[in-house]
Amino acid sequence: AFLRLMAPGTPLGQALEIILQAGTGGLIVVGDTPKILEVIEGGFKVDYRLTPTALAELAKMDGAIILSRDMERILYANTQLVPDYLIPSSERGTRHRAAERMAKQMDCPVIAISQTRGIVTLYQGEAKYVLKTVPELIRRASQALQTLERYQASFNEILEELDTLEFQDWVRLSDVTRALQRSELIRKIKEEVDRHIVELGLEARLIEMQLKEIIGDTLVQLNQIVRDYAKENYEKALSELQLLSTEQILELTNIMGALGYKAKAGNLDLSVFPRGYRALSKIPHLPQVVIENVVSSLGDLPGIISATALELTEIGEVGEKRATSIKRELERLKDRALLSK
Repeated sequence: AFLRLMAPGTPLGQALEIILQAGTGGLIVVGDTPKILEVIEGGFKVDYRLTPTALAELAKMDGAIILSRDMERILYANTQLVPDYLIPSSERGTRHRAAERMAKQMDCPVIAISQTRGIVTLYQGEAKYVLKTVPELIRRASQALQTLERYQASFNEILEELDTLEFQDWVRLSDVTRALQRSELIRKIKEEVDRHIVELGLEARLIEMQLKEIIGDTLVQLNQIVRDYAKENYEKALSELQLLSTEQILELTNIMGALGYKAKAGNLDLSVFPRGYRALSKIPHLPQVVIENVVSSLGDLPGIISATALELTEIGEVGEKRATSIKRELERLKDRALLSK
């Protein structure tokens, strides 16, 4: 969350850019609790609103700058940080050692700008993060988007195949796990691009637009597939699926386990039937409450397809007109799926 406040276009981000261009370096502490102020010596009180120019000018001095917790005001400048020197530090330079120890002791954000290397490092608690330059972030985000595009094309093909198999009652657990494998990998790459977007700030508008265009409704599809095929609690299955690492996702048995099935290779050939959430969601203007009622009453997609219009009208919120529409639309979806084979 704090990275967003340091992104290009924000007051702090603009100040960091000026400091880097000037090559002066700097040390910035965010927070003004009594405990933080106890480990600060010397300097002078500023109490001036935070502007990029003011912050960059004060950074020309050797000491640390103290910002208010809400980052609205510059409180002190040219101060000396005196955190506990017994706190271990992996840094070599005096400025970075002080920053790391301060962040560990006070669990507050501390920014160190290297004068010689032109690198910005953020410390908070035990965490350390080296900020990347805008060109580097754009390059990485663009590479991730290219990978995402390939994965998305593959996922769309897998979905078309799954559509066909669902209407033929030929779905195997391997077909489901392959679709979820691809969609989970897409979700993880999206998270990577999201992190780049946070760091890029105002520079990320084009990347953000491209991401939305590529992703489309993939995450919605992922949820619906899990709802269709999770053995029991779909929310638990979804949560367990998202906890899998990239390496674990590459093993289909791990995905099977997340869905609630015994995670052994032989189960990949099990025949499974979708509950019908994904298919019913493709019917225009069909409320979620109706989808829930239909699935709850008829159990799965084969049962829904074989139900007559009269049987559908007996389900809550499904009148004669809606029952006819459901039958007609499911038939249309089936024809389209079989024709695309």
